[in-house]
Amino acid sequence: MTLPFRDINVQVSSDSYTFTSPSSPNAAALCIDRPTGDIRLTDASLVSKRGVSRVSSIAGILGMIRLSLDKYIIVITKAQPAGRLKGHMVYKIISTDIFPLRERQIRDPDEDKFLALVRAFLKSGPMYFSYDIDLTNSFQRQSQHDHTTPLWQRTDDRFFWNRFVQSDFINFRTRGGRGHPAPQPGIDPYILPVIFGVLEIRPTTFKNTPLTMILITRRSRHRGGTRYFTRGLDEEGHASNYNETEQIIILNDHGSGMGGFAGSGDMQSGKLGGFEGKETQVLSYVQTRGSVPVYWAEINSLKYTPKLQVRGIEAAYPAAKAHFDEQIRIYGDNYLVNLVNQKGREQRVKQAYEQMVEMLVSNPKESRQADQYTEEKFLTIEPGKPQQTFDRLHYVYFDYHAETKGLQMHRAQLLIDRLADALEKQQYFRAVDMPAASHIDDRLEVRNLQTSVVRTNCMDCLDRTNVVQSLLARHMLDRMFVDLGIMSRGSHFSDEDKQFYFLFRNMWADNADVVSKSYSGTGAMKTDVTRTGDRTRAGMLQDLNVAITRYCRNNFLDGPRQDAFDLFLGAYTPATANIGSSLIFADRRPVLIQSVPYIAAFSLLFAILGLFSSSASTLTMRLFVLFWLAVTAWCVSFVLNNGMLYVSWPKLNPRPWATEGYHETISKVRKDKIIGPLVARHERGLSTARYMNAEEGKKRIE
Repeated sequence: MTLPFRDINVQVSSDSYTFTSPSSPNAAALCIDRPTGDIRLTDASLVSKRGVSRVSSIAGILGMIRLSLDKYIIVITKAQPAGRLKGHMVYKIISTDIFPLRERQIRDPDEDKFLALVRAFLKSGPMYFSYDIDLTNSFQRQSQHDHTTPLWQRTDDRFFWNRFVQSDFINFRTRGGRGHPAPQPGIDPYILPVIFGVLEIRPTTFKNTPLTMILITRRSRHRGGTRYFTRGLDEEGHASNYNETEQIIILNDHGSGMGGFAGSGDMQSGKLGGFEGKETQVLSYVQTRGSVPVYWAEINSLKYTPKLQVRGIEAAYPAAKAHFDEQIRIYGDNYLVNLVNQKGREQRVKQAYEQMVEMLVSNPKESRQADQYTEEKFLTIEPGKPQQTFDRLHYVYFDYHAETKGLQMHRAQLLIDRLADALEKQQYFRAVDMPAASHIDDRLEVRNLQTSVVRTNCMDCLDRTNVVQSLLARHMLDRMFVDLGIMSRGSHFSDEDKQFYFLFRNMWADNADVVSKSYSGTGAMKTDVTRTGDRTRAGMLQDLNVAITRYCRNNFLDGPRQDAFDLFLGAYTPATANIGSSLIFADRRPVLIQSVPYIAAFSLLFAILGLFSSSASTLTMRLFVLFWLAVTAWCVSFVLNNGMLYVSWPKLNPRPWATEGYHETISKVRKDKIIGPLVARHERGLSTARYMNAEEGKKRIE
């Protein structure tokens, strides 16, 4: 089995970057020629030291990325241990460095902006890796894989976060390079898979029974992005904000310590910290979340509630079919829990989801249940007579907001009760560790398999989804502890061990915050429910703060964030965009429109200065203040009424609704009695040609 190198030295010279592993002197050295970027493997003992300007030690190679003028190598310079997962150390990426292949003498604004986006993305993203264990796959999928293959070849492509920036290395591995057109397995140890998301490992006890609790959330690299710029499905069936969350319990975990193989154990004497003679058991439960699987969008215009757009259900049918075909193939039956509101603006999204499910399943049968709170407490859609693959879809609607209104958060448990039979059949993964001669090659003897999955969503797949997923996890953990004989049937771990319950709640709340921040830019709402089990006034005030922060970030800051996702994940490649220099990031709005917010700020400043001046009571000064207040009010009104012109839109892969909305708004502005005549009729604006080029480039990539 080929595993990634734990230690890599990089030698920097004027003609190449050379990577070697000091602990594996017989392994081939990886050379990347400058400035061509050609990859080759050479004998490490023959690597020349002449011309080497510096030698650095790195934790791994994240990948290579081509921007508009040059290629860059991204390396991991610092990694922090996050804990041991079944004896294997897991690391969080703390810092990275970017090596250019060319030494640029002249600065290029676009190239510098591309680099700034990549650096900001690398700095903000929670990424994890391991040299020994595959973090992209759940334990159940790991148990079914061939462990003799290289680590990167066993990964789940959905969660191999740096797959695009590793493309050059993977292509070299499969096809070879210049002068060597053959597979090159020698590069395998240099390919390091990374996941993006959450990974918490907590050695603890439950009722004095030592165990390790782990929570892993893997974010899909497909359709990655920010809250309002990635909704629903793409044409390939990838859902936005798609995450797989795995809750793991390891009993008698011999390798949970941070120090040696068994923490406090003594390997020489064979005493494994009190675990001798006890089986190491692995129990895991997997859930998924993903955006409502139709074509839909929310269009920013500086209004707190964006405009909702839902495209034709028939048009999205092939994409939804591809999406659920993959979900069923990987997880088996899918229980689709929909938590959006049944009234108001969210109703259209709910109806679109239900129409899509009815198109997918055979002879759909609806069942409604009402109570004193709502006419539609539950709505289920099941196939009449299962005949085809998509009859493994089971739709369950739960009116979360209506049921929990008035701080009645305990009523969310009604959904778990409704799913009780499905959860009983679903089960969870359970296996016994079967250590081999080397603990690196250990195997799992499977005792039980999880046969289905719950796919939960609300509008953002964040706040309501987080609460419901934590309730499902708690329900399944009760069952695990009963099956292990640690707890009696009918009891709940929340009552049996308050300290463990506190740990459980906070791990799930931390998970909610990280998932939310990567998508919306802020922590999650309703985490008071997850942390304490109750809805609190303080939690509601915190949610207000989160809502205001989200509004500001999603309207004024998310454009560059979306560009960074598109750049790192390969949804946009600068080299194929065919866009002229210095046009990509330029603000193409008419100068007068750009200046309105600044005029508003200066007008307000003049008004305030007038109010506090010594002659504020004179008629002239009052008129002065009133004039500047009127200018301020007009500017604010103009910005709010033409919000599409002031949203921070992605520039690399412009959204179709942004293009349409811009042209509609600019046409309206031309008719404005005050500013209209001053706006040039032939301003370049957001050039339609540029949008077409960007879209064509994106399609070529896909």
